[in-house]
Formats: sequence, structure tokens, C-alpha cells
Amino acid sequence: MHTRTPESLAAPHVGGKLATIIFVFTLLGFVIETQLTQYVQTSLGYRQSFFLFYIVHSSFAIIFPLHLLYLIATTNHSAVSLLKGLAIAISNHLVTSQKSNDAFKFPTAKFFRLSLALMVGVTCPGLLWFAAIPLASITDVTAIWNTNAFFAYLISVKVFKLKWEPKRLMAVVLATIGTAVVVYGGSKTSEESGVSTTPPSTYKKPAAPLIGNLMTLIASFGYGLYQVLYKVYAALPSDPEVTAERAYEQIPDEEGGDVSVSVEVDATDAVYPPPFGFHPNFLTSILGILTCLILWIPLPFLHYSRAEVFRLPPNLYTALCIAGISLSGVAFNAGFMVLLGVWGPIIVSVGNLLTIVLVLISDVLFGPGLQVITLWSLIGSAGIVLAFGILAYDMFSKRS
Repeated sequence: MHTRTPESLAAPHVGGKLATIIFVFTLLGFVIETQLTQYVQTSLGYRQSFFLFYIVHSSFAIIFPLHLLYLIATTNHSAVSLLKGLAIAISNHLVTSQKSNDAFKFPTAKFFRLSLALMVGVTCPGLLWFAAIPLASITDVTAIWNTNAFFAYLISVKVFKLKWEPKRLMAVVLATIGTAVVVYGGSKTSEESGVSTTPPSTYKKPAAPLIGNLMTLIASFGYGLYQVLYKVYAALPSDPEVTAERAYEQIPDEEGGDVSVSVEVDATDAVYPPPFGFHPNFLTSILGILTCLILWIPLPFLHYSRAEVFRLPPNLYTALCIAGISLSGVAFNAGFMVLLGVWGPIIVSVGNLLTIVLVLISDVLFGPGLQVITLWSLIGSAGIVLAFGILAYDMFSKRS
């Protein structure tokens, strides 16, 4: 017999307070990660971009164990019952022909393929972004990368066969223009405006701007595509945004699917459906484990090719700052994965643009001060906030 998830652990309403709180912490996590990364690579001089990427993404592995411990400490459910419910939810999602009884066969091979695809979907855009940084100007890279909100909307309309909604299209275009205004506007250099991670004294002319910009454009499109495909193939049908728009599609069974590699799961006393955020946090941790196991392989090649000579943090302080980057990165990506299921790719991608505004504010408070503020940055920030407000009002009014 299955145990129903208590109301306090169930997925919240799309416009609920819990989702809003997660959104706030997600934005703060990104701002902290951005500022600490800039601090480590510039002020502390630890320029190990790929290694930092590897450490931060490997750190995703800790989020699920922490969530599991939290649920064990705050509820009457055991780890076994929680994991059983999660296994059932994943099995029902991945295997359409699963029979309803007290024994479920976990589709190990299909789940591994999904996890590997998610890791590639997260890693490739990120690596392209890192690779584009020395080739193009940070201004171009920042502006082009943030067009992923526009791509997410275009792909959503195509994949889900949605009608063009003037409000949503206007909001996405407004956010994209607002981002360009913040990045390009004003007479100050990108280093002075707080966008760049490279101080003026060490600025180098971009080596191949066209190639770098094309790589960033591909990365931006890939990230928008990842957000949409996550909703289609990875988000559970019980996620609020999936239920609200009925855009969920189960992954079709393959002929002679994963029977030979399935693992039988006893469904007795399982907590089903899983508590809110349990499934996306599990996927986040799986991404971290796969990153740790696979992405160390390029490190020796980067070292011996001298593309990035490997060196450990020179002191404890730098190591602690890197730990701060990892923890804030975990908070951002875990929240991001949860919100993709709750709000969907369009509003999440536009909402992420609010981090541009928050980074600007943090530069005023903790960086150069008011000198980073220009008329263009204020206009662009206002456009981003207005665009998010339009999308949020449109979504919440439809589903409240």
C-alpha cells in the first residue's frame, strides 16, 4: 500500500509562497556565486575556469542527501519509504506500460540515459560559455548568453504547439532588450560597470570575436533547449506547471525496453507521490555524481596542452571561497531544477535575468559603489523587472 504525501510536503500551488521563497534563494545563490567567482579569479588570481566548473558542478551531489536527511528529521517517514516512493514515481514516468501492483521494476538503463542526457544538456552550454570568454568580449558573451530566455519561449511554442501569446512574447522580447541595454548601454566599459570578470589592468583584446559570439549563441540556444526538454522528459506529471499546462509527455517505451536491467522495487509503505522538490533534487545530485566521475578526464589534457595548467588553491582562504562558490552554485541549480517543474522554462529563464539587476545592486553595495550606475543600466533593469512582472501576473492569474 502506498503512503500519500502529507499536505505539508506536497507540491505547492504555482504561485505559492514556498515556490516564491525558493525563487528568491535561487536568485541570491546566483548572485553570490557570480560575485565570489569574480573575486576568486580576479582579486585572488586563481584563474582555473574549468576546474572551478568541475568543482561547482560536482558539488551538486550533496543536495539530495541533505534533502533526505531533512525529511527524515522533520517527518515520520523513513529513508526507505521515501526512496521507494521516488523509485515508483520515476518508474511510472519512464515506463508507460508499468502495471499497478506492489512490485515495480526500476528502469535502470533508461534512467541512466536520461541522467546522462541531462548532464550533457547542462555541461555543454556551460563549457561553451567558458570557452567563449577568452575569444569574445565579456560584454558580447553576457548579452548573447542571456538570450536563452527568448530561445526558451520559441522552443516552447514549437515543442508544445502553443499559440503565440502577445503578452509572453512582449515580455520575453522586453527582457532580452533590457539585458542588451544593461550590458551595452552607457559610456563606461564593461569592466567599470560590474559586468566583466576581468579588471581593466589585465584586459586583453578578444582573440576571435566572431567565433566566440557564435559559440555563445549556440550555448544560449542549447540552454534554452535544455530547459524545455527538461520539462518534457524529466519533470514528473505531478509537477504543478506540468499539470497546469498539460504539456507533459511520457517517454515512450522502447521495444524490448529495460526488462533485463530493471530492479524490482517493493511499493509497500512508499511515500508517493514524492515530497515537493525531492525528485528534481535527486536529479541534481545525479548530475553532480556524473560530473565528478566523467569531467575529471579533460583536466590532464588541459594541463599538458597548457590550455589550463592545473594548480590547487594556494591557501585555505581561497579554498574556502571556492567552497562558497560551490554552495551557492548548489543553491542556485537545485532551486532552478525545482522551479522548472513548478513554473516552467519561460518564466524561469526570464526570472533568471533578474540576477543582472541583483548583481548590479550588489556591485553598488559591495563593489565600486554608485559609479556602476548609469541611465542605461537603470532603464535596462526596469525593463527586465517589468518583463518578469508581466509574465508572473499572466501565469498566476491563469492558475490561481
